[in-house]
Formats: sequence, structure tokens, C-alpha cells
Amino acid sequence: MQTITMREALNQAMAEEMERDEKVFLMGEEVAEYDGAYKVSQGLLKKFGPKRVIDTPISEAGFVGLSVGAATYGLRPIVEFMTWSFSLVAFDQIVNNAGQIRYMSGGQFSVPLVLRGSSGGGLQVGATHSHTPENWYANVPALTVITPAFPDDAKGLLKSAIRSNNPVCFIENEKLYGFKGEVPDEGDFLVPIGKGRIRREGSSVTLVANSASTHRALAAAEELAKDGIEAEVIDLRTIKPYDFDLIAESVAKTHRLVIVEENKPYAGWGAQVAYDVQRRLFDELDAPITRVTGMDVPQPYNGRMEQAVMPNEQRIIAAVRDVLQ
Repeated sequence: MQTITMREALNQAMAEEMERDEKVFLMGEEVAEYDGAYKVSQGLLKKFGPKRVIDTPISEAGFVGLSVGAATYGLRPIVEFMTWSFSLVAFDQIVNNAGQIRYMSGGQFSVPLVLRGSSGGGLQVGATHSHTPENWYANVPALTVITPAFPDDAKGLLKSAIRSNNPVCFIENEKLYGFKGEVPDEGDFLVPIGKGRIRREGSSVTLVANSASTHRALAAAEELAKDGIEAEVIDLRTIKPYDFDLIAESVAKTHRLVIVEENKPYAGWGAQVAYDVQRRLFDELDAPITRVTGMDVPQPYNGRMEQAVMPNEQRIIAAVRDVLQ
């Protein structure tokens, strides 16, 4: 077992899949000569050459459109966004092209495409660079949406995403690139898409989170344990399709559910989970479901103000105490 950063885990996943399948290639802004804005593609140009690691112009609409065309003709592109906030200028290519081609062609074309890059707030990069768009893309029927929180999941899920015949939005959190964790270094390590993972067992309350919010939920759980409150923390890992069965098993044990997400509250992915749980598990609940989300305001640039609008530990702890009353 090796201990590596999230950045290194993602790099290994791409390198291994490019070695395994010559149809896999990477493109995006600064992914080649500069090794990527966050150095996730470090060394790949030297290893695979300029035909498979391609620097693009600053035109997300252009290179995402190009990747959709390449995917429909049998290649397996990986597109890196410098930040998912920039994916908004390629919304038509992602939603109307990648998301609809299989249906519109009557199944004649698949789109084995991975769109990946950084996202999230908390680093004072302002309102236009801090979006967490997983709920936006999860609203598109054909798109798979993945949000890893730990290096082992980042590697295993990215490899699975590259092998998928569906378009995948692989949304990484900027704050986690330097986070270290154990990652298997032998064999072909894959993590199945659509399966969550219990990161901390407990019996008092269920916390469901994703990406960086999983780390906040775990930190809150450790504080609550000092008062004898044992929170079970589920890392959802895949937002769509999500692992309802794992949540159901946990709620049947704890009878209380708090959802933690960085999305804004209106129509965040947690709203769908809350609806499904109350619809199918109403008799298991001993308290109303609570969500801890980003606040419904543009992301502040000021550091203190930004932290105040994030789903921080204090707000999670308060939500847990509320559902336990």
C-alpha cells in the first residue's frame, strides 16, 4: 500500500489507463507543457507524447465539442477543466451533445468521455470560480456524476470512469489535491461507480456527505463523539447514480439523517436524497431530515465571510444536536 496525494492518485489513474488503452487521451488548458493548473497531469506529456496529451486554446466550448466528436468515433477522451466553473461556457456541448447523443441517435453512438477538474469554495477565489456544479449536471439524465473525497477513491473511480461508455462528470475538490491517503499499488485497482462507502461507523445519527464535505462531516463526528454521540458518516462518492441502499441500511439503524453538501440549498443533490428517504423510509425516521448546505448567496471573496457560508463543522454539529432533541 502506498501513501500518496489525491493529485498523485489522479495522475496514476490516467497514466495506467493510457498505458492500457491507446484510445485514451487527455486534453485541456495547460495539461501538457505546464503539467496542468494543479499539476495533476505532471509527466504525462513526456510519457505519452503530444498526440495524446494536448494543450488546447482557452475555449471550453471548442475543446469539449471536439471531445464529444472524438468519443462518438471510438476514442476515449479525458478533458480537464482548469475549474468546473469554466464548464459553464461549454454547457451546451455537455448537456445537449454529450448528454443526448445516444438517445437522439437511437443508440447508434456512445459517448465514452470523462470531463474532470477542480471545483468548490473555501480558497478565496471569488464568486465566479467557486461553484460546486454536481447538482446541475446530475439533473441531466445521461450524465454520471462522481465526486471523490479520498485518494484511493479518486484513483479507482477515475479508472472506472475512463472505462465507462457513458459521459462522466468527474468533479474534484480543489482543497483536496494535496490530501494524502493510502492507495493500493498492486493490481488493477477499480472502485465501482454508484457505490457509497461508510467512512465512520455509528449508531446515533447518519451523516451523508460527498467530496470535501465528507471531511467536514468526519471532523464534526469526532467532536460529537466526545459527548457520546456516535455519528455514522457515509461518503456518497457518486452523486448520480447514488447508493440509496447504503443510506437506507444506515437510517434503519440510526433513525436520523443529516445531509451535508457544499451545493446551495435550492435543488442541491441532498434535496433529492431527502425526498427519496422520506418517501421510502418514512416509518424509520424519528426526526425530520436536516440538510447542511452552502448558504444561498454568491460565494464571498472575504475569507471569514466565505467560511461562514460554507457547511462548516459548527453548523453540522448544531444540525445533529437538533435532530437528536
